[in-house]
Amino acid sequence: MPDSAFKGWTRPGPRVPGGVALEAEESLDFLCGHFRIFQYQKGHRFSVDDILLGWFATSWCPRVDRAADLGSGIGSVAMTVAWRCPGAEVHTVEAQDISVRLARKSIRYNGLEDRVHIHEGDLRDGALAARGPFDLVTGSPPYWPVGSRVEAQHPQAIPARLEVRGTIADYALAAADLLAPGGVFACVFPLDQAERAEAAYRDAGLTLLNTQDVGFKEGEAYGLRFFAGTRARDLPEAVNAHPGLPVAGAPITIRRADNAVHESIARVRLALGFPPGLTLDEPVPPLRRFGSPAPEPRG
Repeated sequence: MPDSAFKGWTRPGPRVPGGVALEAEESLDFLCGHFRIFQYQKGHRFSVDDILLGWFATSWCPRVDRAADLGSGIGSVAMTVAWRCPGAEVHTVEAQDISVRLARKSIRYNGLEDRVHIHEGDLRDGALAARGPFDLVTGSPPYWPVGSRVEAQHPQAIPARLEVRGTIADYALAAADLLAPGGVFACVFPLDQAERAEAAYRDAGLTLLNTQDVGFKEGEAYGLRFFAGTRARDLPEAVNAHPGLPVAGAPITIRRADNAVHESIARVRLALGFPPGLTLDEPVPPLRRFGSPAPEPRG
């Protein structure tokens, strides 16, 4: 994709300083707008799950001055939040030093050192407790218990796929401790495991407010559900008990059956600094991310 324009569409958002060199086995890919992200070519690579989480979370949190991202990996969710909320200060926590190194490279490349702060540590140990509270907490937890799925080929990708360092329940508990009054915890989980996510929110004392289902392709069963909730104790009891919660957004599909970009994803792509999609008579190979070749699936 050209750097600034594509079929009459112009890339939005601030230009970045760049000036950070690629090293062996790395790639540098568009994330949103002019923001780019360093990744290992054969390691953990950001997925559509991450970038859509950034969109969903910032769509439902009413005000984002301070945000946190748990298990932040290479920083894809945190930088998406930073792009969508230009005035926000963002803190992340990530346990893998190789992912922390890449995230810090991306922060320098995009000129975000003054407001995006990468911390190395375990989210279960309260690594961000002294830096809270936060208006928004995000998390893209691993989806599968250890032993239930084949491990990823690259060791960096294993904790992004399997529950090596905690489950979605650990993410929800950590988020509940970090939220400011009325703050939002947003996460993503496979649609066929939605009950696990709902239980994690409930057990952490969080009330689910909004959900959003996203399918990868027409006719395919596998999809994602995005969740947003706040601490129950910060809400009136009548709200916690309201039968209309959570409110479900209209389902979104990424690809049509012929592999063309689905109409329902167009507004989301624009909101993330990408063109709305090719014309409907121009099928393209199915992608699981917006900016560069598809990664190894997390599922």
